[in-house]
Amino acid sequence: MVGRDGVRDFAGLPDCDRRRPAGHLEIPSLQSALVAFAFATAIGLLLFQYRYLEDAAFGDYDELAQRLIDEMTGAYAGVFLLAIPIVLARRFLIGQARWIVLASVHAAGILGMSIVHTSLNYALRSALYPAAGLGSYDYGYMPVRYLMELPHDVISYAIVVGFVHLFDLYRRSRDREVDTARLEARLSQAQLQALRLQIQPHFLFNALNTISSLVYEDSRAADEMLAKLSEFLRLTLDGTARQIVSMEEEIAFLDLYLDIMRARFGDRLEVRIELSEAARGAAVPQLLLQPVVENAVRHGADPDSGAIRIDVRAYRKGDRLVVTVRDWGPGIRDVDAALTGGGIGLANTADRLERLFGNDHSLEFSSPASGGLEVSVALPFEEAQTPVSVA
Repeated sequence: MVGRDGVRDFAGLPDCDRRRPAGHLEIPSLQSALVAFAFATAIGLLLFQYRYLEDAAFGDYDELAQRLIDEMTGAYAGVFLLAIPIVLARRFLIGQARWIVLASVHAAGILGMSIVHTSLNYALRSALYPAAGLGSYDYGYMPVRYLMELPHDVISYAIVVGFVHLFDLYRRSRDREVDTARLEARLSQAQLQALRLQIQPHFLFNALNTISSLVYEDSRAADEMLAKLSEFLRLTLDGTARQIVSMEEEIAFLDLYLDIMRARFGDRLEVRIELSEAARGAAVPQLLLQPVVENAVRHGADPDSGAIRIDVRAYRKGDRLVVTVRDWGPGIRDVDAALTGGGIGLANTADRLERLFGNDHSLEFSSPASGGLEVSVALPFEEAQTPVSVA
């Protein structure tokens, strides 16, 4: 969606400028601990169900409590000890630490986790068996138990390290994409701002030339033009940071420009503006109309009488906002020349529309049968976010 600054809105994206550095260790939150507890509970119950049904298949229904304690203690101890591979995987990143260091660290991590896991199983069950009325717990010959549990812990450790590595790769890739999107958005905004600001000196140069030609012919008209020009520049400079305005505000800008031109042309300039009610609150690029109307003023005069008649219309058509500017002058012979070498106004308008809307807009020139030139712009219809009151 195009925001008020004229570029797509990236407010929902994470702020990569505050991204955590690689290897940063986070303190688990209460929510994370509860998720781990729920996960361990689910794993323990699944293993308990499997083991108990295996016993039941052989007609042994008397080991319900034993199986429940065995599987639940193993699951709780195992899941919470997975913090060891998570911490080591984050601290010693694959691809950033030497392989000999990685192999040594993870070998020690696997061995340490497995020893602690087996020892916790023995300690917890030794405490819970008598409490459940099952007598003392017999884990067998402990050195063999450590060796027996080691393969399971190796598999669990390797899965967790691989998952952490893949997740970090995904996060870094996503962060790079967000960084790129932010840079592209800032570049696009700067380019749009430069294009918009080009209109002001272009318009100012033309207006001052007009005023200088009137100073000796009609000083009152020249003075009136200076006052209107000052007001026009005040409003455009007040909205320097905004690419998108309401249609009502855009018409206010256009009226100021037309007041300047009326001081020059007097009754020879006739402009009719027709806005539908829906179009009044529509969002449009700031200074969309002024360059197009200026082109009509400069090139749309009747060859015989010198009169300039311009019709401006804006209305909603389905999901589009349609804006047309029509004059009754000699028309235009070469549209491409007007957009590339015929001056800043129309070329600038075409470039801004392309950057703002891409393929989701149209800018068309046509010569009606009755003569003159009609410029038609169709944009996606959106309500202006904040209606602006123009004094």
